[in-house]
Amino acid sequence: MARLGFVGLGAMGSRLTRRLLAAGHEVTGWNRTPDKARALVEAGLALAKSPRAAAEGAEAVFVMVTDDAALRAVTLGPDGAIAGLRAGAVLVEMSTVSPVAVRELAAPAAARGATVLDVPVSGSTITVEQGQASFMVGGDAAALERVRPWLLAMGTAVTHVGELGLAKTMKVATNLGLAVQMLAFSEAVLLAEKAGIARERAVEALLKSVVASPMVKYRGPFVLGQMSTEAWFKVAMIQKDLQLALDQARATGVPLPLTAVAQEWMTAARGLGLGDYDFAIVFDVLARLAGAPPSTKPR
Repeated sequence: MARLGFVGLGAMGSRLTRRLLAAGHEVTGWNRTPDKARALVEAGLALAKSPRAAAEGAEAVFVMVTDDAALRAVTLGPDGAIAGLRAGAVLVEMSTVSPVAVRELAAPAAARGATVLDVPVSGSTITVEQGQASFMVGGDAAALERVRPWLLAMGTAVTHVGELGLAKTMKVATNLGLAVQMLAFSEAVLLAEKAGIARERAVEALLKSVVASPMVKYRGPFVLGQMSTEAWFKVAMIQKDLQLALDQARATGVPLPLTAVAQEWMTAARGLGLGDYDFAIVFDVLARLAGAPPSTKPR
């Protein structure tokens, strides 16, 4: 069994760490709020006092944080994870951040004889719990082969997409589709409902149709009042990813009209005080304009 580190034990990081522990690996973890890691400690996690301490002696260190600023904060500097890397270790950066941010880590890691891979996760918290997450990988192919067994302990599929940073681009390209799909699904349900079809029947029909992607199957029941009390993917978080996509599109000259529209609807959700909900709450924004009942009661 391997000795591993994990930095960032939030909604996704904690569930990924739990799968590594369940596979029998020795995991040392760090979280900005230590109290939130209590359940993992009970499951066998060794809790470190700094990202550096979590990385020391580990064969690989996994990082899962919210954005570019958080990534720099936990990886760089004297207490950052890179300072604790041993020669031959791999830093596996799993956050949805910009390609620029992850590429910044390559040189300081190389100075310690370590390698950086960018390995964002495709899936939600429930997907991770079920062991059905998939991983996109950017970076050195040999380093990927070293960490592949640990990735497969957390999920089912690994796809190498190219050089360091390209997996981040692939992730935001994936995530823009989530928002666009949810917006289109919401429109379809409301169109059917306002024409006289019961909302439950409309959702049932759509979930049995060709539009039923895995994301739609997971979130379709949300519009029937079955939204999880813990947001799988908050509005603010998907807005961050949509903006990453729009920024990269502007730099590469790719028009993303549907992504831009989805971003505006997410802004509308925040303007209505719905920013702490899963991004599927965009249905309620449309429902209000359509004069239809919302899917949830205000918190």
